[in-house]
Amino acid sequence: MVNAPAAWFSRPAARAWTGPPAPAGVAAFHRTLPGYAPTPLVELPSLAAELGVRRVFVKDESSRLGLPAFKILGASWGIYRALCEKYGLAAGSLPPLPRLRAALGPVRLITATDGNHGRAVAAMARLLGLAADVYVPYGVHPAAMAAIKAEGAGLTEVPGPYDEAVRLAADVAASDPEALLVQDTSWPGYERVPQWIVEGYSTLFTEIDEQLAALGAAPAGLIAVPVGVGSLAQAAVAHHRSGPARPTVLSVEPDAAACILASLREDEPVTVETGSTTMAGLNCTTPSTLAWPVLRAGLDAAVAVTDAESAQAAHDLAAAGISAGPCGAASLAGTRTALAYRHALAPEHGDTIVLLNTEGRAANPSLP
Repeated sequence: MVNAPAAWFSRPAARAWTGPPAPAGVAAFHRTLPGYAPTPLVELPSLAAELGVRRVFVKDESSRLGLPAFKILGASWGIYRALCEKYGLAAGSLPPLPRLRAALGPVRLITATDGNHGRAVAAMARLLGLAADVYVPYGVHPAAMAAIKAEGAGLTEVPGPYDEAVRLAADVAASDPEALLVQDTSWPGYERVPQWIVEGYSTLFTEIDEQLAALGAAPAGLIAVPVGVGSLAQAAVAHHRSGPARPTVLSVEPDAAACILASLREDEPVTVETGSTTMAGLNCTTPSTLAWPVLRAGLDAAVAVTDAESAQAAHDLAAAGISAGPCGAASLAGTRTALAYRHALAPEHGDTIVLLNTEGRAANPSLP
């Protein structure tokens, strides 16, 4: 670890850690979903010139399977695996989606969300002909709640923060034998579904590898990942610590809710008191218990950014033709800060940087 301000952490030795990859078959499953196509990997030479590197790419998740964020990748695989297990279809080869749909009995999907995950669960429920109930914390924009309802889900507003909405959703699911909790954060005793959700995110990184190769670019030397409880960063670390490339995996959080950064600095999971932030999807108090061991071992850089820095990044990405909400733009804001510590980054960052634009402006109706 290098001595640095509280908004920055690095441990370059984490690049030597090796872990298992996501299981085979995740990307193949996603290719069976209606409307699937790899999201664009957009090269931005103007940003490369600004940042002083050879090439910069944005993985643009502003339209993924008809939704304005990447979350459907995890929700779809997590729901599919959980339903296969519930109905005894997980032994041997996993069934195609139509066979699963035909086998379903009464089941209601339950989740808590600050927006994108809940909408993804609702969309998958609609695809499968299932009911869904979504619990949202205080402060979620009315238009985001309307988008969840438009997918056909029931919606309950919780007069408290995200963690309280998660607790309520879990309690409701535990009291209903027909309910299936589909949560994208974990806690002791609830880890299988969150692990499947993380596995679902691996398709995003598989696509990046294939797209970089097709464009004649070097593998990513730095990949910037917006972070809430850490599940997407967990998927990034699992992917990039199971192959030959050893990029810097950089997590980016709002300074009002930097639970991963605080935990890395303390070397143990830390619950932080959050404040208000435009990066609502990253406004989380506690790392996922499933993500934390992977991030502690294999995440080698973390940074916290302000709302103003995220807003400037969103403006700059929009000028380059990329629709980015505050969470998606955080990756650029964080990379700008991280490059002040180039000595702590993988040398390959000078060849190729990949920014994850995890959501488009459509996921943030409150933006001007």
